[in-house]
Amino acid sequence: MAAAVTVELDAQYRQLREECGLLDRSPRGKLLVTGPDAAEYLQGQLTNDVESLAPGEGSYAALLDRKGHMQADMRVLRPAPEEIWIDTEPEGLEATRRHLQMYKVGREVEVEDVTAERAILSLIGPRSAEIAAVPPLPEHACEETVVAAVDCLAAGTRDGVDLIAAAADAGRLREALIGAGAVEVGSEAVEVLRVEAGVPRFGAEMGTATMPAEAGIVEAAVSFTKGCYIGQETVARLHYKGRPNRRLRGLRLSAPAAPGAALRLGEKEVGRIGGSCVSPAHGPIALAILRREAEPGVELVVGEDGVTARVVDLPFG
Repeated sequence: MAAAVTVELDAQYRQLREECGLLDRSPRGKLLVTGPDAAEYLQGQLTNDVESLAPGEGSYAALLDRKGHMQADMRVLRPAPEEIWIDTEPEGLEATRRHLQMYKVGREVEVEDVTAERAILSLIGPRSAEIAAVPPLPEHACEETVVAAVDCLAAGTRDGVDLIAAAADAGRLREALIGAGAVEVGSEAVEVLRVEAGVPRFGAEMGTATMPAEAGIVEAAVSFTKGCYIGQETVARLHYKGRPNRRLRGLRLSAPAAPGAALRLGEKEVGRIGGSCVSPAHGPIALAILRREAEPGVELVVGEDGVTARVVDLPFG
């Protein structure tokens, strides 16, 4: 059985690298923020510059607490002047929804949880735009489109394009995409691409004890030129004057290891494994946020089974 699973994973990996894979990402949390004050309101809550986004643009951002710890990370899309779409990892939805509902008092803004009403179908691979019949979109750019008679919001991603549609239309849209040449893949195969690229995920490497600098997302998720937002002082102080005590690193493993396994340098625990996979290109690899003494080139002990991990820079090459 293990060999069959490995062969299937290898085939899906090749599909994602060479053609186009289809993954249903509908479990992601989804919020629709609307109204005349929507962009101004989010500007004071999230780490990135929402107000500067023109219709059709988007960005990556995070929600922090007052000490600069992450509560969620998210994609922010602005399809229209008074409409902003947010989607998060499932682990970040409740904190984001609760926060945005709580602080909107006195503003002309509505926050609607549309997690159950919207589907996200991800096309991943070099043929993604062709199969979706949309022009290639830069990451986080978005545009309204119609695919197989289904109204969609198409959003560019790092590896392809996401199609956001009504949940009731997801089955019809999926069948049309498969008919156009997409092949359904599992989340395990897509996770290999994420780990290889060194992209942290909330709920895996990142959590509510993580600061953006530790996860290496400052450049993508944080604006230092916009106005104030919750957690700004800590993020700015660490960026301009400090050095994080922990950093996101890659691990080349001597054997596969489970997420959550402790990583030790001598007798000291320096972190825990986040995402872990067996890459067809690189073998057993993983991501972890490690204490600063675990620099690239250092060898760590994983758990209690004699597995070792060599710390490397990201992405895996």
